[in-house]
Amino acid sequence: MRVSTVLPVADWRECGPAARQAEEDGFDSVQSNELRHDPFAPLAFAALATERVDLVTSVAIAFPRSPMIVANQAWDLHRHSRGRFVLGLGSQVKAHNERRFSVPWIAPAARLGEYVEATRAIFRCWEYGEKLNFHGKHYNFTLMTPEFSPGPQGLALPAVAMAAVGPLMLKTAARVADSVRLHGFATRAYLEQVVRPLLAEELAAAGKSFEHFEITGGGFVATGPDEAAVRAAAEKLRYRVAFYGSTPAYRGVFDLHGLSDLGVKLTEMSKQGAWDRMAAQVSDEVLDLFTARAPYEGIAEAIERRFGGVVDSVSLEFSSGTPASVRREVVAAVQRIPSRFKGFATQSAAGH
Repeated sequence: MRVSTVLPVADWRECGPAARQAEEDGFDSVQSNELRHDPFAPLAFAALATERVDLVTSVAIAFPRSPMIVANQAWDLHRHSRGRFVLGLGSQVKAHNERRFSVPWIAPAARLGEYVEATRAIFRCWEYGEKLNFHGKHYNFTLMTPEFSPGPQGLALPAVAMAAVGPLMLKTAARVADSVRLHGFATRAYLEQVVRPLLAEELAAAGKSFEHFEITGGGFVATGPDEAAVRAAAEKLRYRVAFYGSTPAYRGVFDLHGLSDLGVKLTEMSKQGAWDRMAAQVSDEVLDLFTARAPYEGIAEAIERRFGGVVDSVSLEFSSGTPASVRREVVAAVQRIPSRFKGFATQSAAGH
């Protein structure tokens, strides 16, 4: 199993050293999230400070950005990292698109699928000299002159990952992307009964396989040096389960476990602004559906029970001051968990 960690994106000066430490600890990738800060810029600092780890946007919100702008940012990060950039894209939900970004909410799964296809067309134009002639329902790209093309890199094209929760987005990711980044608001049962079958069917139809399609996330990890630290981490995740559970778009996960009433209650509480009381509605039993939790010495086993066989990569964080020997031992233990993923099948320039 592959292991990722999150960069401290709030301070660019910390991103390079943090990425270098992650690489030394054996992590497979570092990721930057788009919450309060831009997800692309921190990876530039990480790219220049490392030689091996993948660099992933997890995820960049697509619709407020033109695919051309995103392709240009991805191309530069891929070039300067010597082929280690993975473009993670997500749609966000309707309210954020319309009210936070002021962009229309139109057929998100179909639109994001087309977004990925358009971005790949731009990549092929730059790398292989293909004429840019992309025509879709939502995006059209037909102009690229030498003055505006960054030119070929001689590298495999950047892999593209899609965030997905519902069936349509999961199917779209399997069809057009190299990876699916699952929301943390997922349970093992949801992964086994909903996610994996949908992906398997669509991958087979597209002539693809799980060996070259990475499944990332799909739950949370609470760990630390001792039980007290694990409890503290779990309490933070209890709030996150409540927060995400209040979103109607994610209700299907609760529904699968007969927890529809909890979802409705959390939604009403969010509308009332009762954010500080929502976590108390999430019992330990519900929390454990979403979370692998154990101290460092047992977290690999807990991750295997919760995620083994259904995902290929998990995100892991360590408490400040954790000895390097402990970090490296834990990362290596998680990496020993079997996974079907063998690497991205993105097409190399030499093989085009």
